[in-house]
Amino acid sequence: MPDSIKPFKTILFGFAFSPSLLANLMETTRIAHYFGAKLVLLHVGEKTDEKLLQLDAILKKTEYPELPIEIQWKVGKPSDIILNTCENTAIDLLVLGAMQHENVFQFYVGSIARKLTRNVCCSVLLLIKPSEERVPCKHVVVNGLDAPETSLAITDAFYVANALGAQQLTVVEEILQKEIKVVVEDDRSLKKANLVKERLKMREESRVRKIIADLPDYLTKNIKVKTQSIFGKRGYSIGHYAEVVRADLLVMNAPTKTGLLDRIFPHDIEYILSDLPTDLLIIRERN
Repeated sequence: MPDSIKPFKTILFGFAFSPSLLANLMETTRIAHYFGAKLVLLHVGEKTDEKLLQLDAILKKTEYPELPIEIQWKVGKPSDIILNTCENTAIDLLVLGAMQHENVFQFYVGSIARKLTRNVCCSVLLLIKPSEERVPCKHVVVNGLDAPETSLAITDAFYVANALGAQQLTVVEEILQKEIKVVVEDDRSLKKANLVKERLKMREESRVRKIIADLPDYLTKNIKVKTQSIFGKRGYSIGHYAEVVRADLLVMNAPTKTGLLDRIFPHDIEYILSDLPTDLLIIRERN
């Protein structure tokens, strides 16, 4: 695959010395290898001999000793340090861990990760279940939202699917119920509503197919491609779909800058961040 098409040339992983560090580093180094990327490891905290020995022992267990890795140690407020590092080190992808909530199969993103997700200058990958042993990625789901950023999200989703060896990619178009604009009161209005739904589905699928048709063949030829229209609340619907089909990765557009109304009324990606269905890749064109 041409280097020019690679969207993630430098990856940053901010790590803490927690029980999950081995699994996180195994997963992150594996991803960097498949993406052909340089990996920057950042610890926000004091650099000590004990930490150096522990980190060195874990890195020796990773699968790709030839992977270019840079290790940085910085002291300060974690969110600010990571945001500044992403900006000043030309990071293309920030990898973060998500936490399991109350010992049930739901995962949520903490306040620091949410702040980073909203404000960082690059794409973000949230890992919910990092594994020491590789778990193959088979199915990628990506949003087909009618927005200027969607073409980039779909392009990067195909790149990632190829890099990770996925066999299937589904583009989900979420259509708001209010677009139907028909009040169902009897059989006649129900038939009319169904006709409107079919027209909307055809419109959205045609738009997405055009985006896919414009992609280079080396991105699409080895992957089974499906489009799926869903009527419902944006963000919630695609998250539920990804969970139902047991997708290995969900790819979404980055959230827009949040203002007062966004904090009062959650939308789109906020529903997914509160209950992650699978690993989540948020695509943002680097500033």
